[in-house]
Amino acid sequence: MIRLRYFASLRERLGSAEENLDLPPTVTDVAALIHHLANRGGVWGQAFEGTQVLLAAVNQEAAKGDTPIHSGDEVAFFPPVTGG
Repeated sequence: MIRLRYFASLRERLGSAEENLDLPPTVTDVAALIHHLANRGGVWGQAFEGTQVLLAAVNQEAAKGDTPIHSGDEVAFFPPVTGG
């Protein structure tokens, strides 16, 4: 099981700040997790579709698509932010 956290406008869009998820055997990295979440359809599909730019962190460290994930990890997603 992993802990998923959603931040900023992504949290608002999904209506959830966090959830726990049992990892399917095919989900071994961040890219596979994004694909899995997009396949939920509806707002999930819209939020995690391939054209969306999302930042990810695994165990509070910046992550890329090929970053591995394992049971017990915390994975966070958030939209890019700009400062001013």
